[in-house]
Amino acid sequence: MQRQPLGRSGLSAAPWAFGGNVFGWTVERDAAFRLLDAFVERGFNLIDTADVYPPQRPVGTSEAIIGEWLAQGGGRRERVLLATKLGVPTPQGAGTSRAYMIGAVERSLERLRTEVIDLYQAHIDDAATPLEETLGAFDALIRSGKVRAIGASNFTAPRLAAALDTSRTLGLARFETLQPWYNLYDRDLFEGDLERLARSEGLAVLPYFGLASGFLTGKYRSEADLAGSARAYRVKDMLMPRGLRILAALDAAAATLDATPAQVALAWLRSKGCVPIASATRLEQLAELAAGVELALDATTVAALDAASVIGPGEQPVRAPPPQRKGAS
Repeated sequence: MQRQPLGRSGLSAAPWAFGGNVFGWTVERDAAFRLLDAFVERGFNLIDTADVYPPQRPVGTSEAIIGEWLAQGGGRRERVLLATKLGVPTPQGAGTSRAYMIGAVERSLERLRTEVIDLYQAHIDDAATPLEETLGAFDALIRSGKVRAIGASNFTAPRLAAALDTSRTLGLARFETLQPWYNLYDRDLFEGDLERLARSEGLAVLPYFGLASGFLTGKYRSEADLAGSARAYRVKDMLMPRGLRILAALDAAAATLDATPAQVALAWLRSKGCVPIASATRLEQLAELAAGVELALDATTVAALDAASVIGPGEQPVRAPPPQRKGAS
């Protein structure tokens, strides 16, 4: 399976990253173990989580489940890249100051039951902390052997450019990856200046919400389909003309390619040079997403999906805030 370099870090990822935000939320411990085993057995390697995942559970729940899975041994740690994040508020603090980072990385390492985090990411841009301090602290973690590479998530183009310039000027480790909110429905937060910057700097792009909280799988077609869904708070806002137009384009492409809408949606992200992050909650879903990495879209199909998902007048996406975690301050 072809892997994509994570910037200049020397690390490389298979063409689909597993989103660990579901662990301890819609996927409990034993099911998570089965999913991770199947993920690795199929040749995939990048597992993405964060210290605040999942919503509505205590801090570190997802990391702890992944750590328990790794502790079973059997070569699991050697076969995966662990990506986690810090910065979103927790009862212990928030941001990316040197003082906070010192404690946050140790808590993540302990929960993950590992000696090194392969990709440590700033979950948000901490405007209250000078970039020199944040990048200096990340650099120190790399030199200490606790972190192998660093990345940024939810940065604007100007702030990412400033961070990269700071690393160059001071000779510090730089962000090698960017994790934006990006998918066929949510295009406006990445496309444009941020995308051009990431490409010109050679950063790997790891979009989260690759399936738009499940909307791009096609399983939500009406408000009746939202009953009992943990993601209803987000998906309900997509059930509007543009969202349905995107689903129709996915359906058409899927029928032509003998694929599923989810496979086509992730193939679209790969056609843009991305390694998408997406979650599976059942083994059947995992098998579907794994098989989809072999799907390549031709230029005509990509153009049709691009056209269907253009954000027209009055179609700006509405983005509901995520649910709060239990146990958070």
